[in-house]
Amino acid sequence: MKLIAGLGNPGESYANTPHNVGFDVVDLLAQRLEAGWKNSSGFHARVARATCAGAPLLLVKPQTFMNLSGTSVAPLLRYYGGTPADLTVILDDADLPLGRLRIRGSGGSGGHRGLASIIEALGTEAFPRIRLGVGREERGGLVGHVLGKFDETRRPCVGKMTEAAADAVQCLTEKGLNEAMNRYNGWDAEEPQPADRK
Repeated sequence: MKLIAGLGNPGESYANTPHNVGFDVVDLLAQRLEAGWKNSSGFHARVARATCAGAPLLLVKPQTFMNLSGTSVAPLLRYYGGTPADLTVILDDADLPLGRLRIRGSGGSGGHRGLASIIEALGTEAFPRIRLGVGREERGGLVGHVLGKFDETRRPCVGKMTEAAADAVQCLTEKGLNEAMNRYNGWDAEEPQPADRK
C-alpha cells in the first residue's frame, strides 16, 4: 500500500496557513477519490483509504503537530508493510516562490522540521516528496509567515498549486516518480501551463 502523507498542524487555528498546504492536498485527494477520513488514535493521525488506478492508497494527516510528524508516519508505514519508497510526503517550502512545485525522490530536509522528523524516524532520506512553494514574507520572521493566514490575494494561487500537487500525486501513483517529475517539476501557478500537464 502506498502512503501519501500531507504535513500540517491539527486544529482550525492552523487552517489556511502556509504550513498546512500538505493537509490541503490530501484533503483534495480524499474528495476526488471519494475517501472518508477516520481517526487513527494509535498512530496519532487521521487516515483515509482510497484507490487510485487500481492501487490502494492510505492518505495520512499526522495529528502530532509538524515537528513530530515522523512519530506518526513511520509507524504507519511499518504497520502496513511499506518501504520508504512507498511513501510520498507533501509539504510546504518557504524557499520556493509561492505557487511553485518541486518533486524529488530523496534528499535532505532543507530545514523543514516535519520532513526532518520523518527522515529521522525512518532512518533514510530515500522517499519521494512534493514541495509546495509558499515563499517568504519580506518583513517578519519565518515562523510568523508559515503560521499566518493566507490573505485573499494569495488564495487563488494557492488553490491552483494545491490542484496541481494533487494531480502530481495521482500521476506519481499511476505512472511513477520519473513521469511525475517530468510533468510537474517547476510547475508554477503564475505561468500558463501546457495541456499535456494533465
